[in-house]
Amino acid sequence: MDAQTLLKRLFPDGHDVAFAGDCFSGTGRCCGNDVAVVGTIDNAPIGIELAYRMAGAVLDVVRRHPGRPILLLVDTQGQRLSHRDELLGINGYMAHLAKCLDLARRNGHRVLGLVYGQAVSGGFLASSMLADRCYALPDAEIRVMNLPAMARVTKIPLERLTELSASSPVFAPGVDNYLRMGAIAALWDGDLAGQLAEALAAPLDGDERRALGEERRGRTLARQVADRVRRDAVA
Repeated sequence: MDAQTLLKRLFPDGHDVAFAGDCFSGTGRCCGNDVAVVGTIDNAPIGIELAYRMAGAVLDVVRRHPGRPILLLVDTQGQRLSHRDELLGINGYMAHLAKCLDLARRNGHRVLGLVYGQAVSGGFLASSMLADRCYALPDAEIRVMNLPAMARVTKIPLERLTELSASSPVFAPGVDNYLRMGAIAALWDGDLAGQLAEALAAPLDGDERRALGEERRGRTLARQVADRVRRDAVA
């Protein structure tokens, strides 16, 4: 689904979202409420310029519209892989974007993510994975690292990783696996405006991803380990 069609389905009451290159931002109206929108198109790689623009859009909402919810619409192939970006410190720019989203959350802005295209690697981790809740369309494509790259980093043979990915979503890409792990709260289909309204109205009670991963049998030990670490730290 292209971004223009997505915006019409999310905001049938209208929006003033403006596109500038591979980034867009603005405001949509959902059930009488204004929602700030920040997103990317065309599987855009997130380089230093785009990360800086997205961070600026988030800070603009924090400054000018206290408490307004923020919806991140994600379609990215990940961080831009270029020597120039690395020399200019793309890690710092991505961290800046992540910290701006954290600042928004700490200042009372509900932050939601919706993956409507691709969500890959650092472009996903520094954006919608920082949201209070992250959702996806059924035909979205999500992955942090493909198996050949994982094999190079971990030194685990590709054949073994391929075998593990057949039974464990932790090793496998795909929106269904991220749903099982709890990283994706739910898939949105059909009435997108109604599902957005429900997400905006739903109570927030901490980070539920570990509990969802355990419930869905995608991450069976994450919650237990985190709880034990907290108990041991107090003790």
